Amino acid sequence: MSPTKPTKTKLGKTGPEVFPIALGCMSMSGMYGQASDDQGIAAIHAAIERGVTLLDTGDFYGMGRNELLVRRAVEGRRDRVQISVKFGGLRSPDGSWLGFDARPAAVKNFAAYSLNRLGVDVIDIYRPARLDPAVPIEDTIGAIAELVQKGYVRHVGLSEVGVETIRRAHATHPIVDLQIEYSLASRAPEAKIFPALAELSISATLYGVLSRGLLSGSKPTGPGDFRSYLPRFTGEAGARNQGAVERLRAIAESGGRTPAQLCVAWALAKQPSLVPLVGARTPEQVEDVLGALSRPLAPAEVAELEAAFPSDAIAGDRYQAAQMAHLDSER
Repeated sequence: MSPTKPTKTKLGKTGPEVFPIALGCMSMSGMYGQASDDQGIAAIHAAIERGVTLLDTGDFYGMGRNELLVRRAVEGRRDRVQISVKFGGLRSPDGSWLGFDARPAAVKNFAAYSLNRLGVDVIDIYRPARLDPAVPIEDTIGAIAELVQKGYVRHVGLSEVGVETIRRAHATHPIVDLQIEYSLASRAPEAKIFPALAELSISATLYGVLSRGLLSGSKPTGPGDFRSYLPRFTGEAGARNQGAVERLRAIAESGGRTPAQLCVAWALAKQPSLVPLVGARTPEQVEDVLGALSRPLAPAEVAELEAAFPSDAIAGDRYQAAQMAHLDSER
């Protein structure tokens, strides 16, 4: 590992400076099947010890359980991290999804519960997880702006929205970053979204860099793992994708990297001012991912990788059809 500390990345004009790789905590609370709280906490501690500062959670991950896990993990370490929270997803006691709510009153209600579960006085970055089609984005962002004014939130973010929504939101209150899926298998943001972010001086946190573990060889663990229902992991596309994954593994090994390191290094090389958000859930996975920083990809390596693994190498949409239809970022 490199003995020098990586240069931090600033989120937007007004946002915080963060470690160049962020830790996503979703998979620590059941979304990918059975998970151990103790193991998740150990992963967060390992990341913090290695310098990671930005932790991402959602109030609907495990119906609040993930926020409680993050609370335990950051006790005594709060001054070393920034916490990003997504809100708005509605779930029933059986875990099913009921829709999305980003009305101003709901925004403030969700924030109150997140502050309590996290055990913090302020949330560093607060963002709607999706666009609520029934609520103007100005109303949602305006409600978060009121939380900023009252000291409950530091910065405002967005997630999975398109260029028009980004512009309208940013005109209401400065946006520090957009959370968007981006990987070797999902390069659509390059066309319109990234240029708009650059124009507006908004950063991005890039989730799904490993395509939910697909590109690193991970497979769904059973019915409790929501990847079991995603097109890229199932059916004809899932079978075809296994060949592409093996090809990617061979490319990684030929360069002395793991597949995860190759994917993260590619994202850093392509978007050096943006921050990969990686869902490592064990200390070993954290160490693996952070190894990408000591083995950056040269421009020639990026070109060779993309020639061998083009943008259509992975078959299938990133979500099921009903979910894709609700993504403002895909419009």
